[in-house]
Amino acid sequence: MSQDEAKRNAAAAAMEFVESGMTLGLGTGSTAAFFVEFLAEEISDGLDVRCVPTSVATFEQAAALGIPLLPVEQVERIHLTVDGADEIDPHACLIKGGGAALLREKIIANASDHMVVIADESKAVETLGAFPLPVEVSPFGFTITAKKVFDALKTSGVDQPIVKLRESPVGKRPLVTDGGNYILDCRCKEIPSAQAAALALSVVPGVVEHGLFINLARTIILGDDEGAQILEFEY
Repeated sequence: MSQDEAKRNAAAAAMEFVESGMTLGLGTGSTAAFFVEFLAEEISDGLDVRCVPTSVATFEQAAALGIPLLPVEQVERIHLTVDGADEIDPHACLIKGGGAALLREKIIANASDHMVVIADESKAVETLGAFPLPVEVSPFGFTITAKKVFDALKTSGVDQPIVKLRESPVGKRPLVTDGGNYILDCRCKEIPSAQAAALALSVVPGVVEHGLFINLARTIILGDDEGAQILEFEY
């Protein structure tokens, strides 16, 4: 299976949820980038939408393609958000944040009437945790926060997590998110309860946001080299 073809098929299927007059949240990552490309084509053919990007990278891509953009401060309602995921379990719980945009992605997803998640079928897993869980933290006291994040994950049932500061691809220094924060990547192998881990992390001072997205994705689209499977969820 061509992973890019699977991502394209998932992104193309998500276009079926887009209608003129909508305000859209535009996700971040390689699969979301394919959706932005498809959206730009439809806009050039007359589709009337306004969009809110979830990262500087998505803003730059959408602007270059001529997609109408709105500052988030001017948005009254987001009808639909289309975004990717790093892992998806059978209950539509997600791990997101591989692209270091999880804070803005979660703000937009939570504000949306409908979140559609697009991914290639390899992102579907039985239990979350093989992909390192990103946790966005304040730079102030991040070493203390990292220890508390370790404790929180242990308390929630994760066996011997490894918490590591994400480094910038350029030089040996911390990666800084669009929000000015750091990312802790937490290698868990398996997260027995996404809900318990999310609750434990959310009360740690210094944690700005975690990459567990729970009860947010109403539609999951999994692409393969022949098409896409659409799964619907209710909360």
